[in-house]
Amino acid sequence: MKTLLHCQKHLFSLDPGQHYLNGAYMSPMLKSVEEAGLSGLLRKRQPQRISAADFFEDAERLRALFARLINARSADEVALIPSASYGMAVVAKNLPARAGQKIIMADAQFPSNVYPWMKLAGERGLDLEFVAMPVGKEHRGKIWNERILHAIDDRTVLVALGHVHWANGTRFDLEQIAAKTHRHGGLIVADGTQSVGALPLDVQAFGLDALICAGYKWLMGPYSSGYAWLGPTFIEGQPLEENWINRRNSEDFAQLVNYQPDYQPGARRFDVGERSNFIAVPMCIAALEQILAWGTDNIQAYCHTLIAPYLPKWAALGYHTEHPDWRAAHLFGIELPPRVKPADVQQNLKAAGISVSVRGDFVRISPHVYNDAADLEALTEALSF
Repeated sequence: MKTLLHCQKHLFSLDPGQHYLNGAYMSPMLKSVEEAGLSGLLRKRQPQRISAADFFEDAERLRALFARLINARSADEVALIPSASYGMAVVAKNLPARAGQKIIMADAQFPSNVYPWMKLAGERGLDLEFVAMPVGKEHRGKIWNERILHAIDDRTVLVALGHVHWANGTRFDLEQIAAKTHRHGGLIVADGTQSVGALPLDVQAFGLDALICAGYKWLMGPYSSGYAWLGPTFIEGQPLEENWINRRNSEDFAQLVNYQPDYQPGARRFDVGERSNFIAVPMCIAALEQILAWGTDNIQAYCHTLIAPYLPKWAALGYHTEHPDWRAAHLFGIELPPRVKPADVQQNLKAAGISVSVRGDFVRISPHVYNDAADLEALTEALSF
């Protein structure tokens, strides 16, 4: 159910003299997340109070929260990982691929979702196909999605794609792309780092085979946190590392040297070593609890309402924004008019205390529920040349 959200700036410790519109870079820290981290840090003062159960209970609670966020069938499908590249490496290690098949990616997508496929292609004789972004401005997102769909054929073993493009915010229709990929016998892994937590994503409805997310952006956790959802093709695969806690009966510390050949059930085998981080895990729990309380559909609606009055103002200044059918409201790019130089924009933004990201000829704007009209007014003034 959609609920009208009001500005949530009071839940953060943002500098009142700055305008932070750069959630795609990293999220600011919720006060509740900060408190959880400090509490976790102080636990190490008296380590005798950290029990064997503490190595497991919070990790399971976190796993369940993420499963709920993405509508996984079970928390058993979720692994706790340190980075997007770690999760992609898990998928690459377990991808059933043979020489002559191909992996499809979008042009200029984030390197963590490229380098694993470059390495795999070299090892197994696969082809990489980068689908170029259309040059023209009109219907760019629609045409880009059509090009990706057209590229999928019987040679396609994997489509590796972000939900939204990290640099300009183009939204990819994962549900339609997954459906065609499966019709041709391929698999799809989505990078949800720039969407999950602020834009609804349902792994069941979308028909994904794997979803990988870094946790420090829209999931509002600390750096070096992340999540991997693994579907049936991957969930019984081989992990990247062999650590003690992922083995059957690891809860029984007295029997740890009774070495076990079997893993813990489900995706737990893919958990990173020392996944029970007593500082980071409580922070991630606090972050996901708040996101679920807000609701990702409500976060997206808030951002949509926030930016709506400014889209025509930016257009009048000559900035081009993608059609709303092919972008999100929490992360989008506005393309500079020819008369405006990126260096000049960066200078104006810095002088006005505005944090966004300039990516080539795009200003990447990524608001959240801690932003208000004053932030957008300041941005519009800084873009006025």
